[in-house]
Amino acid sequence: MTHLPILGSLLKRKRVLILGAAGRDFHNFNTVFRDNPEYDVVGFTFAEQLPVELKAYPPKLSGSFYPHGVPIFHEKDLEKIVSEKKVDYVCLAYSDLNHNTVMHLASRAQAAGASFLLLGPNATMLKSTKKVVAVCATRTGAGKSPLTEYLSLWLRKNGKRVAIVRHPMPYGDLEKKAVQRYTSLHDLDRQECTIEEREDYERHIRNGFVVYAGIDYEKILRSAESEADVVIWDGGNNDFPFFRPDLMITVADAMRAGHEMGYHPGETNFRMANVIALNKWEHAKEGAKVIEKNAKECNPHAKVIKISMDAFMDRHLTAADKKRVLVIDDGPTVTHGEMPYGIGYLVAKREKCNILDGAKFAVGVYKELYEKYKHIVKVVPAVGYSQSQIADLGRLIEKAKPSVVISATPTDLSELLKIRTPIVKVAYRLRKNEKLENVLRGWIGQGAEKGLCMD
Repeated sequence: MTHLPILGSLLKRKRVLILGAAGRDFHNFNTVFRDNPEYDVVGFTFAEQLPVELKAYPPKLSGSFYPHGVPIFHEKDLEKIVSEKKVDYVCLAYSDLNHNTVMHLASRAQAAGASFLLLGPNATMLKSTKKVVAVCATRTGAGKSPLTEYLSLWLRKNGKRVAIVRHPMPYGDLEKKAVQRYTSLHDLDRQECTIEEREDYERHIRNGFVVYAGIDYEKILRSAESEADVVIWDGGNNDFPFFRPDLMITVADAMRAGHEMGYHPGETNFRMANVIALNKWEHAKEGAKVIEKNAKECNPHAKVIKISMDAFMDRHLTAADKKRVLVIDDGPTVTHGEMPYGIGYLVAKREKCNILDGAKFAVGVYKELYEKYKHIVKVVPAVGYSQSQIADLGRLIEKAKPSVVISATPTDLSELLKIRTPIVKVAYRLRKNEKLENVLRGWIGQGAEKGLCMD
């Protein structure tokens, strides 16, 4: 069990409030606080509108110190909670925040009287009995998924059994989601996965890999180890790994140069990486130079490798298709990832389509999204944390009356949306990269990349 410095006896347990977003917060609780008699976690907070089903972290997951579970509050009430619950420590436990936001939260906690705490890798990373390669990023939407796909296919081709473990997205019944194992698209339906979950699971399942996710990552890791030689940690947002990696690859986005030094915990990933995979450099060559300079200054031992993605459609667009095109792009990338658009928009521009402005047809949750994320240019973010949000997406499409929908989310929207409008899917894959493969050969003991061999 991981211990923080002893700050009190059992009779004076230090009281902790965990600021989270349904993911890293539960992992920090499980690894550091759950069975620790020195601390009393009074609750979690949730930054967005609290989902109906997320009222508490359930007793079956929270351990013997919390027979009634751990309540979940709204982050806007931070000061009130600190005062009423006599909180000693406010522990930040979510990702993809700019440094200013992190310090604003710290200031709010301190002004209310509490200390502010950030748990690091040594406190929260689990040690695997198998080799672990971690794919992380400086920002969400940098290109982790195609890189994870490339690594998994290469490792399998070279004789390794691979299990992919994804960063948590625990929505719905938390007890049922403690350990999730996916081997088929039917499993996604059975687990009532959101669009956001499907975006990250579907491609790996279609490639024939087992995918794990959930809440209790100790149990998840032990299950993954039982059927793999190599565990790939597929990070979410720009969080650092839950498992201690033997090889850590951090994807840096040239289109958001400088963010690798301005966002938490993306900067942590940038500084920890063995390999920095510089993506989208063809679209932002000056940005690529900035990232290379920052890498040389703050992580000179990392190997910087330029990677490229190819985008392609599942069918040709006719002249009639191009008249009224609605583009649906990856949700996290163009919302809190702060990208104005994604790869779907770039493909539509390349094809010289007349692109509709999704904001003009917004209904339901999409009205709120466009109001909050004013930087979005024309595209529709694929958001579907609930059936009502998926329905809002369908209503937006019907209202827009497009000739065709270009969908650049890895999720097969035709399976989720009951619409008549034809959907053209855009997929993207990492282009063959010999430098990356040389690193992998060294890592598994087939080459001479110093310091990266598995044995």
